[in-house]
Amino acid sequence: MIYYTLVYGNLIDMKKALVLSVLFLFGFLSSLDGQTSKLAMQYFETGEYEKAAQLYKELYAKDRRSTFYFDKYVESLLALDDFAGAEKIVASRLRKEPDNLNLLVTQGKILEAQYNEEDAEKTYQTAIKRLPADRLSIVKLGNEFVKLNKFELAIKTYEKGAKLLKDDIVFSYNLGDLYRRMHDVPKMIHHFLNAVENQAARTDNVKLLMQRYLGGEDWDELQSHLYERLQTHPDNGLYTELLAWVFIQRKDFRNALRQLTALDRRNSENGSRVYDLGRMAENAKDYGAAIKAYEYLVTSKDPASPIYLDAKKDLLNTKRTQITSKADYTRAEMQSLRDEYLAFLEEFGRTKSTGNIMLDLAKLEALHLDDLASAITLLEELVDYPGLNKYLRANAKITLGDYYLMKGERWDATLYYSQVDKEFKDDLLGQTARFRNAKLSYFTGDFQWAQTQFDVLKASTSKLIANDALDLSIFIMDNLGLDTSATALEMYAQSELLVFQNKFDDASLMWEQIADRFPDHSLYDDILYIKAQMLTNQRKYQEAADLFQQVVEDYPEDIRADNALFNLAELHEKYLEDTDAAASLYERLFLEFSGSTLAVVARKRFRALRGDFDVEDPAQE
Repeated sequence: MIYYTLVYGNLIDMKKALVLSVLFLFGFLSSLDGQTSKLAMQYFETGEYEKAAQLYKELYAKDRRSTFYFDKYVESLLALDDFAGAEKIVASRLRKEPDNLNLLVTQGKILEAQYNEEDAEKTYQTAIKRLPADRLSIVKLGNEFVKLNKFELAIKTYEKGAKLLKDDIVFSYNLGDLYRRMHDVPKMIHHFLNAVENQAARTDNVKLLMQRYLGGEDWDELQSHLYERLQTHPDNGLYTELLAWVFIQRKDFRNALRQLTALDRRNSENGSRVYDLGRMAENAKDYGAAIKAYEYLVTSKDPASPIYLDAKKDLLNTKRTQITSKADYTRAEMQSLRDEYLAFLEEFGRTKSTGNIMLDLAKLEALHLDDLASAITLLEELVDYPGLNKYLRANAKITLGDYYLMKGERWDATLYYSQVDKEFKDDLLGQTARFRNAKLSYFTGDFQWAQTQFDVLKASTSKLIANDALDLSIFIMDNLGLDTSATALEMYAQSELLVFQNKFDDASLMWEQIADRFPDHSLYDDILYIKAQMLTNQRKYQEAADLFQQVVEDYPEDIRADNALFNLAELHEKYLEDTDAAASLYERLFLEFSGSTLAVVARKRFRALRGDFDVEDPAQE
């Protein structure tokens, strides 16, 4: 028994060793073949076709099932003009695989290489005639023709394949892609629409191809196709969705809204598609379409719906943006909008959930209706709400600080700024509050402390804060060095505070006093600049533009020149409705003031106005 166990155990060990040896040998040979394959490819790619042909011949001999080695061997022979050798190897394989239609395509390619186009065409046609009613075989043959850029033959293959399978749209995606390659837009659209009807999962891919390859009047063609299909299939939501998508591509948000609201009603949807369209229209500054989208939602959806509250908020915000984007909005429009905000708060209550609306209402009261008292009361109430989002509370405190400063209550202003600075020391909000505090010190003549803070803030993560801090630091440095006293600069800083407080007459009087007492002071361009800003706040846009222009032309070397040029360009773009002039001014800024902190923004604005690409507002960076 012991003897049997030992012998049997030894036999098992021998078998294991043999298996391991075979596996090792197989792995070693596979490794050698892999190295040979890489070397063959290297020879092929560097044009050493004779060496490549020899190696591919050896590799194919070891693996007769390999299509890759076979194809590379034939290609190497063709590159050597060894047509007889290529024909021989193809004929040999075709005898073993008579149903392999791809080999007929290879035969045709060999004939074509010998300028025998007529026989090559007959061979290609033979392959198509012998097509079986098998989807995989049809696709394989179609792909072989595509590899040779023989798109018409590929189309013929798929058309015959559809007949064999008795399915007119089974190969629609393949046909759409082939007509795309042939630049036949109407047929491309026809087949791609069939493809998404046959397989809705392809919709996103088809949209991507349409975006990439359609242009100009091609969108009219697609729109026409969709209208035709909707006439015969009015209940097909896919076509309605695609039509809305076409309108969105064309920035025609109103017509897109018409389609999406129809879908929303028909399918009893939750309104999310309409809401998304409203956001898109708002971002594209089509405020009218955005407002209609939000109004549809607040009138058709249940107030308990999650989307109802968001739509209501965005409706108010969009209305405010629409009004303030106009050069000639009226106080009556603002009062009407305030009533809508108050109605919203009446409906949903004044809570931490409606805090953003309260903050927006406070801004409306203070900046557009000159009611600082109401704004401050509202914000004081807001910052005391328990559980309020800390970032919203911080924003409300910074705004409160601004309004107290506008009211002339400096200590209350600095208190709120300091609270935010302390709580968000390493955050953008903290940097914003610190900048406000530094500017408050500048307004009140504490220039040394203000400049110290501005120097620190030049490293802010916010480009806007960093740029403003740099400008103010340089401004203080330049003007403090001109006199033995800082009186002129103090008066100028006070005038800036008066403009901030909307005390425009008092500011104008201060500028007259500066001109009388310091007739040769270099602050004159700065006074022109701040006057232009004041006129902008008063919506006297042409007068403001004239002063900005004067700064640019008369003081091109002073520190206000690039800012004045940028402001002038913005006025033309946003209010004077002269985008050509705006583009020219932005271009001038980044060419003549390439070292300016505003040069990058100006370049982006210039390219956006020229239509190079869609960009977000660079000023928000």
